[in-house]
This record gives sequence, C-alpha cells and structure tokens, in this order.
Amino acid sequence: MRIGIDVGGTNTDAVLLDGDRVLATVKSPTTAEVTGGVVAAIGAVLGASGVPPAAVTAVMIGTTHFVNALVEGERLAPTAAVRLGLPATAALPPMVDWPGRLRAALSPDADGPAVHLCHGGHEYDGRPLSDLDEDELRATAAAIAARGVRSVAVSAVFSPVSADAERRAGEILAAELGPDVHLSLSHEIGRVGLLPRENATIVNAALRDLAVRIVAAFGRALDEAGIGAPLFLSQNDGTLMDVERAREQPIATFASGPTNSMRGAAYLSGLADCAVVDVGGTTADVGILTGGFPREASGEAEMGGVRTNFRIPDVLSLGIGGGSLVDLDAPSVGPRSVGYRLTERALVFGGDTLTATDLAVAAGRAEIGDPSRVARLDRARVEAALAHTAGRIAETVDRMRTSPEPIPVVAVGGGSVLIDALPGFADVRRPGHYAVANAIGAAIAQVGGEVDRVFQVPPGRRDAVLDEAKAEAAAHAERAGARPGTVDVVDVEEVPLAYLPGGATRIRVKAVGDLDLNRLENDRA
Repeated sequence: MRIGIDVGGTNTDAVLLDGDRVLATVKSPTTAEVTGGVVAAIGAVLGASGVPPAAVTAVMIGTTHFVNALVEGERLAPTAAVRLGLPATAALPPMVDWPGRLRAALSPDADGPAVHLCHGGHEYDGRPLSDLDEDELRATAAAIAARGVRSVAVSAVFSPVSADAERRAGEILAAELGPDVHLSLSHEIGRVGLLPRENATIVNAALRDLAVRIVAAFGRALDEAGIGAPLFLSQNDGTLMDVERAREQPIATFASGPTNSMRGAAYLSGLADCAVVDVGGTTADVGILTGGFPREASGEAEMGGVRTNFRIPDVLSLGIGGGSLVDLDAPSVGPRSVGYRLTERALVFGGDTLTATDLAVAAGRAEIGDPSRVARLDRARVEAALAHTAGRIAETVDRMRTSPEPIPVVAVGGGSVLIDALPGFADVRRPGHYAVANAIGAAIAQVGGEVDRVFQVPPGRRDAVLDEAKAEAAAHAERAGARPGTVDVVDVEEVPLAYLPGGATRIRVKAVGDLDLNRLENDRA
C-alpha cells in the first residue's frame, strides 16, 4: 500500500492506494507551515481508510517547498560558484544575469556572491580544454572557507560529455572544506549549455541546507504517524527519488506538482496521449501527455528570473483557479486569488468574496458549501463569466498543441468543476477522483533514469551507440530503485551536431520502471 501526497498552494491532497485500488482520499487546506499540513494529511488518510500504519509500504510526496524558496528569495544558503573553464568563459562570470535580489540572497556578505573562475573543463569531444590546477582549487577553497560559505556549486565546460574535471574538483574542495560542505556538480543536474546548467547547479546548492531540514521534517511526520515505510519525493519528470537524492538535488522537485497531476490524469483516464488541464485553487496548468509522461520543455526554463536547463515539463500556467476573484461586470476571472483562504473568503463558505468556486456552485456544476448564499447571482452573468473562463483555457490548450489533429482533454484538480466544455475540443473528460489526481500521480510514480550527453557516432555505428545509451539509461533506472524486467525506454532524442566533426550527436534517452517494493521490504527487514 502506498500513500501519495501533493502539497499545493491552496490544498494538500493525500491518497491511499492498494495496488490499483483507491482506498481513501483527503483534501485539506494547505497550512502556512506546509509540513504541518503533510502531518495532518497522513493522519486523515489513515483514519479514513482504517488501514494500520504498518501496512504502508511507501510514501511519495510532491512538495512546493523548494520552488517557493527560490521564488520568494528566502531560506537560501550563501553559495559559492566555482567554474572550471579558464582561459575561456571569463567574459560572462557566474550569476551574471541573475536578479539582484537573488544575487544578494546568495551572497555571504556585502562583497557580493562568492564567484571563482578556475582552469579545467573539456571540449565537446572530451579533450581537455585546459589542465585542472589543483593548487588553484586549494586556494579557491581557502577563499570560500574564509567567507564562511558551506554550499558550493561546481560547473565545468562540457561536463555532460566528460565529468572528470568536476569530480576531481569536488574531491579537492571536499577535502579542503571538510565533510559538512554541500557540493553540487553540474553534470548531475543540468544538460549541455554552460550558463543555464551552471545556474541550475547554483540554485541547487543554495537549497541544500533547506533540503536537509525539509526531508528530516517529512521523516518526523512519518514517525509521528507510526509509518516505517521509506519516503520518496516526486521529480519534475514524473519519477521518484529517494530521500538521499532529495537532499542532494532538491531542484529536481521544482515542477513535481503539475507533473503529478498529469501522471494522475493519465492513470485515471486511461489515456496515454492527451492534453491535461489541472485547475487548482490559484492557477490552471496545461500540459501535454506523450506515452503517459509529460512532454518535456525542449529549451531553457526560467525559474524566479534565473535561466536553467534541467528536466522540467512543458507547462503553460493561467491565473484561473477555484479561488480566483471574479468581476461579473467585465466579465473576468483571475489572476488574483484568495488561495488557501478559499474556505474563509468564498461566498459559499460564508465569506464576502466572489470567487470562481461560487460561480461553479451557482451554475449547478458543483455541490460545495452553502448554495443558498449564491442563489441570487444573475444566472446569465454567471454563465458569461464561466464561458469567458472556458475560452481562455481552450486558447491555452490550443497553444500547447503541435498538430491540428483532434486531441482529448482531461480536466483534473478541485477547480476543474469550472470546466463543463471547451470550445474547439469535442472530447473533454473529468475522471473519477479528479480532485486528487495530483496525489494519485505521486502515489503511482515510477523510477527513472536518463542519459543526456554528446556521443561520437562513427559511420555505420548509429544503432550500436543508441543501444549503448539505452542500456545506460536502463541501468540508471535500476540503480535508482526500479525493478529489473519492468524498465522500458520511453523517450529517445537525437540531435546531430552538424557544426562539429566526427559524427558528434547529442543523445537523450529516458527509461522508467516500477518501484521495486520487494527490495524495499528486504531493505526494511
């Protein structure tokens, strides 16, 4: 049995699954202190099901803690950025394009960010760009220690091709700075493209202290509930990572909310290829499922004003949700929202604010709160506002399509009661348990492995190189906890680098498999 939890801006949702059967679901308001909401959700779902805590075999959590910390510019640790690339790359130093408030948040003192340029790195084909200068790195470590910085991000030119320089630099810095230093290496986090990969690595390093505290808090929540099962966190690509990796790579959880909802939509609807509209309390997130997994963003993603290139789903967000403020005269819905105060502010709950949820109740689309409190709303104006909402969502879905072919749309999330039909889309579905699709997506998440680097592809050897990349991705998935025999390759991408000699090709392979619960049981025993 598995518990899936998803922490959203408005609600914290939890489900208990026994195989493919949903035993209990809980939707409760997110608290200002998010971890307390997780504790309450675990207790509520166990109480509703009557299942003893000892019967739970795994707990999966999707959390907004880390992306919120970046967006708010709070709870970030002072961080040093070490780049291996001299004599090249000096024109654009690390964090050169960051917002000033985030540069300040990561600076250990008034002198600004701790930025260090060192020799090292590789060419696209793995040849050294320059020799690693170990004395230079030891001097860099001394400068970092002098400023009291304990989180360090190491990035090297073309490290996804060859990670040797980063690994050796990490060893030297760890030896000089001591065992409690938090090191983040860019080849483990981002893709080809120095600046956005470096940015992602710096963000990850800045979140490492927070990740240790959050993971420990989640562990205490399980202990309080009497659950001894292992804990996993949801990743951006719809797969899971264990708590050890969560401490090391918190950035991998940034988009787990929309991803969980899309994976849950696929599970509940039985559709592997469709558009998904996840309407929460604050926003409507629109994405595309391909083969049961979210389509990934092909380029860079901006997070809190920082350009990054780690794995993240291709999602468009619209400021429409169940808590959105409504102007019937315009008509308009959103983008401002009452958020997690919906149950205090909405008319149907005795509040004084007209929200989108009130419109759904007034139109007879939902039975929430006290319908008599919205009975006097003008029905024509209510329907006009809902039609306006449907039109904006339909336009967003249309922007996400890459083909004029008809595509089914699956609506999930508590706010999806706003959607009755979408203009231009004949097949719109709202499956059972739609309100907690995000928590279900967390509970059913699989384990993944990925390879993304530049390969040399000699003439006549393309198939052999692809097989090598696929085997490597599958091995990564199994090491991460996937059960052997269940691992499948779900995505292969080849990009020949025509401007480089020697058949250089960027190959990205993603493999996923089912979580090996038997191995978990053996580890617990």
